[in-house]
Amino acid sequence: MSSAQDGLMVQINSTVGGQRGLDVSLLFHLHPCYPSCPPANSVSSTGLSRTQCHNIRQKLLDQAAALPPEPMVHQLVEGLQQCVQVTEKGRGAEEEVKEREAEEQWMAVLSLDHTRSRNRYISLLQRWSQQLQLNGTILLGRSILVILQGARPNIREFCRFLKTVKVDVDSSGKKCKERMMKVLIESPSSPSCGHGLQGFVVKSYESLAELSAAFQEINITELYQQILPSLSD
Repeated sequence: MSSAQDGLMVQINSTVGGQRGLDVSLLFHLHPCYPSCPPANSVSSTGLSRTQCHNIRQKLLDQAAALPPEPMVHQLVEGLQQCVQVTEKGRGAEEEVKEREAEEQWMAVLSLDHTRSRNRYISLLQRWSQQLQLNGTILLGRSILVILQGARPNIREFCRFLKTVKVDVDSSGKKCKERMMKVLIESPSSPSCGHGLQGFVVKSYESLAELSAAFQEINITELYQQILPSLSD
């Protein structure tokens, strides 16, 4: 639809890319004074996120503002194709990183605030570790520590569970979440790290020497040395 006052709306549907071509819709609003006034635009695609569409739209606006006041729709369509291709390459790289993270083994040491309803709490931790294919141990003593080994995205999901699921009870007996959980350290696991860590084990310790021995038993003494200052706070 168009009018002398409103200008002209032009929609262009384009397939960008090779075999995995993306269907992208580009809507131009050509003002009555176009091309002296650059066109507004909107970008939409089921294959791109809202943020990605917004970023492409902004790049096209910047490109239009930099062009001379001449008919420019064709150039902006070409610009759209270039933007989508760059976005797709970036998304491909992100997917490769996620796949690599899913294959790599990571170690993490978490600090919990309390375990008042201990049996229920530990039962949930064991269930989550099994669901997420993580090996781990909980060390009960002056500090409550959880050691996890597995894919990094799964470790992060475990941490998310802790902060979003009511795992324990507060001082008044009401169910509560583990909002005070801290990730003390998270790092890639070497072949020797975590050796002997199977399933989800519950252990108690009474001294720092016993705690150090628990870390040494699964070959992560270096991690213990790195978190030690935070245990002394």
